Amino acid sequence: MQKTDPNHYEKIIRPRRLPDEIAANLTGQISNGILRPGDKLPTEQELASNYGVARTVVREAVSQLKSDGMIQSKQGVGAFVSEPGSRNVFRISPDCFAKRKELVQILQLRTSNEAGAAALAADARSEEDLVLIHDELQSMQGATGQSSFEMAEHRYDAERRFYRAIARASGNGYFYDFLTMLDGRIDANLRNVAIKNVMTAEWGEAVFAEHKMVYEAIRTQNRTAAEMAVRQHFENAAGRLMERADIADIAEI
Repeated sequence: MQKTDPNHYEKIIRPRRLPDEIAANLTGQISNGILRPGDKLPTEQELASNYGVARTVVREAVSQLKSDGMIQSKQGVGAFVSEPGSRNVFRISPDCFAKRKELVQILQLRTSNEAGAAALAADARSEEDLVLIHDELQSMQGATGQSSFEMAEHRYDAERRFYRAIARASGNGYFYDFLTMLDGRIDANLRNVAIKNVMTAEWGEAVFAEHKMVYEAIRTQNRTAAEMAVRQHFENAAGRLMERADIADIAEI
């Protein structure tokens, strides 16, 4: 009986919940300047009609944007797009904070796993592996510095494929299996939070340079440098997430 290669099968990404889809759409409109600071959002009923969903779905989506500081409600008047300078000082909901804490824990868990995979990949990678890793690095670079939710999602997915390619190149399938399991956990519960974190903290050239250091170490087959570069990136990423002002503000609630 012919054996199948598990690397031929990608984990199916679960669709996002309707409130997450609407929150992402509104976030994109704000990022792209369609909705500007000070603009009033349509009423709950109008949004429900426009999106073809129940008002409860819109209410949850708007609640997410309030938690993220993207919009601000004025009693008896409506919801308005927040000024950019004020978005990081809004309180966030305990539920949102809990999700971000969980994301930090997953980043911490990924640190040792992906550092070990990179060390093995530096020794075992083929030229074909290197091309695949480099392709995803370039995909990340193409989205770096752009400010829409859609490009953040592209950047986030390219980063995941980058580290999956490294896990494959390690020659140890358990690294890949473990990584896809963690990614599945994020897709099920934390994907929207993770993408918003990319927009806030994982966006610039300095962060991209951390990934490039990983690639260069694997390209030159420097096992120690590859392990250290991956470890440094994920420790930095967890630190950036915990240092965000909107997370620190939870202590004042």
